[in-house]
Amino acid sequence: MMALAVELSARNVAEKTGGPFGCAIYKRNIETGCAELVSVGMNRVVPLHNSTLHGETVAIQMAQRKLRNFALSPEEDEGGERRFQYELFTSCEPCAMCLGATLWSGVTRLVCGATKADASAIGFDEGPVFEESYTHLEEAGIEVKRQVLRKEAAAVLENYGKIGVIYNAR
Repeated sequence: MMALAVELSARNVAEKTGGPFGCAIYKRNIETGCAELVSVGMNRVVPLHNSTLHGETVAIQMAQRKLRNFALSPEEDEGGERRFQYELFTSCEPCAMCLGATLWSGVTRLVCGATKADASAIGFDEGPVFEESYTHLEEAGIEVKRQVLRKEAAAVLENYGKIGVIYNAR
């Protein structure tokens, strides 16, 4: 699932359609463990002249539109048992905006590839994101897993750093 997020980020860079960030949201059946793709998002900040169009926010918008619901909350059966949950896979740890969007989206699991340090190394400013930010997500009921396929995701960032626009450098 993370491989898709990383591939989306790599294709976005290769095709010059946006920044080096990709995201995929899945709906997982808790009982069987099977998951289905709900939406994807790629960073579209530069080509669409919109600072909010990060991979995560695009994927969240698409998922909520598809589901016709403003929250990707776990779905329960008639007895109140959780049947499905939504999981967000992102090629890089979220910036401050996307961390907030993730919190309010309703997803119950966040899986990240590259790190904030990897993004900062090529000049991106990810904003006020701290270890406490991830603790807050976990306390809110969101499972967090980091550095999944980090090497592959960081390579996409490194490539973009050589050829792309760093649009929020300070």
